[in-house]
Amino acid sequence: MVSCGMLLEMTIDRLDPVTAVVIINGSLTLGTNLKMMEAQVRQLILDGVDRLVLDLTDCAYSDSAGLGFLIHTYGLIGERQGSMRLCGVSERVMGLLRMTRTDKLIPCDPTRQESVEQLTESGA
Repeated sequence: MVSCGMLLEMTIDRLDPVTAVVIINGSLTLGTNLKMMEAQVRQLILDGVDRLVLDLTDCAYSDSAGLGFLIHTYGLIGERQGSMRLCGVSERVMGLLRMTRTDKLIPCDPTRQESVEQLTESGA
């Protein structure tokens, strides 16, 4: 587990060379922790991951900076012709995704397993 400070932690689970699940624990809010996480996720993509699941089961809140991180990461994956999904999105975070219509852009699944299955089925 990589600790990005007290409020935000992430665990990277590499399933294979091109598939990874990033488990986010804490709130996606503006600050150093989010910047550190963004850098680590960007490095993961540069290292060849083009199928990414962001597991938000333990992420209760996101502000606009957190939303920017999600959209930016989705864009980075898209540049590599890859795909990204979110899973375990809390009602509060889903409200933000719906309000900004991000839920129409980034696919969301109830569970990590469903996201991983969708990624491997799409073959992207």
